[in-house]
This record gives sequence, structure tokens and C-alpha cells, in this order.
Amino acid sequence: MNLLKGLEKAYYIEKYTIQSLFSFDISPFVQVFQFEKGDFIIQEGSAPEYLFYMVEGKAKLYVSHKNGKVSLINFLIPPIFMGEIELLNEEKYSKSIQTSSKCICLGIAIEKCKEKLLADAHFLKYLCIFLSNKSTAHSTKYTKHQAYPLENKLAEFILLSSHEDIYREKHTEISDYFGVSYRHLLHTFAQLSEAGMIEKIKMSYKILDREKLQALADEIK
Repeated sequence: MNLLKGLEKAYYIEKYTIQSLFSFDISPFVQVFQFEKGDFIIQEGSAPEYLFYMVEGKAKLYVSHKNGKVSLINFLIPPIFMGEIELLNEEKYSKSIQTSSKCICLGIAIEKCKEKLLADAHFLKYLCIFLSNKSTAHSTKYTKHQAYPLENKLAEFILLSSHEDIYREKHTEISDYFGVSYRHLLHTFAQLSEAGMIEKIKMSYKILDREKLQALADEIK
């Protein structure tokens, strides 16, 4: 993790117009973070010090169970807030968020301006709309995914989770995410490979035909 300062900080704050989300001057409370692939933006069980607004990159949301199992909940893509539920005090301790590519996040120091944040009607209105849209998207996605075969869902997932056309997620994690057997997942990867959409390279897959994968993914929308 790197903390960007000076001109770099000013560049990202201006580029992603975060000030438009607030009625007070948010810039004194914002820091810009650059996370490398595999870094944890938020560690599970911790109380976040920042309300993060991811503007570049991709990340994964995880939860740990009492039996020691770790489950992938969702992929996070920008623009998206992280730590907003903890800010509202609905959850004191967070779930784990780990980057799957290099990420740029604007971090708002919660303790320095929490009262301002929770009293800002403009920001709270935006946050309500954001949370409502996120909830609706999750419900819609779950419903649609029940109606489509794994081939379509996997195509969408490969496009979402790949970095520079290379897919490197763990089969065990993804079979659990989709609620299918490991064997079924491997069979579906083989189908996509035979169709010329992807190619297995050691422990990863390379996207060969993005248009065909996108066509499969679009059937879910």
C-alpha cells in the first residue's frame, strides 16, 4: 500500500469529483491510497479507519465462518464505497476486502469528520441511493443466476475477475461461490476452452475470444 500525496493526490481528487458527493469541503479529510494486487484494503474483524471510495481496480469481498471456511461473497468494481455500513454503525467489525488488481482508493478519515459525514444530508442521500442500488443489484443478480446455466455465469465471472485477459481464481473458491461441484466447474471450463473462448495456461486461463464470452454473459442481463 502506498499513500499518494501532493500533485498525485490532487489529480485523483479532481479526476473522480468526490467533492460533488458532499456539501462540506471533504478534501482536508481525504487521502489517496494505491494498493497492489493481493493487498488487503480492509482486514476482516477490524474497525476501518477510513471510508474508502474505490475509483480504479478490482477487489474481492470475503467472509470467514466459524468452521474456518472462507467464502467469496462478491467482486467489487469502481466506483464503490467500502466501509459505509461500519460508518453507519450497523456493523462494528468488517468483512475482508482484498484487491485482485492494483487499486486506487480515496480514503476519508472517519474519526476526523464522522459527525460532519452523518450530518451531511447531501452525502447521506447519495449513500442511501448507493445502498439501495447495491441491494437491488444483488437481488436481481441472484434471481437471474438461478435461471441460467453455469456456462453463462462463468463467462460473466471470467470477464469480471480477469486482469489483462488472464484469469487466476481458485477453482475451489469459485465452485463454492456458484454452489456447484468442483467437477461441474472443471467441465464448464473445458466447454469454454473447446469453444475457443479461453485457453488454459499452467494455473490460469487466457481469454482468447472476449466477444463470445461477453455474448454468453449478456444473456444473463
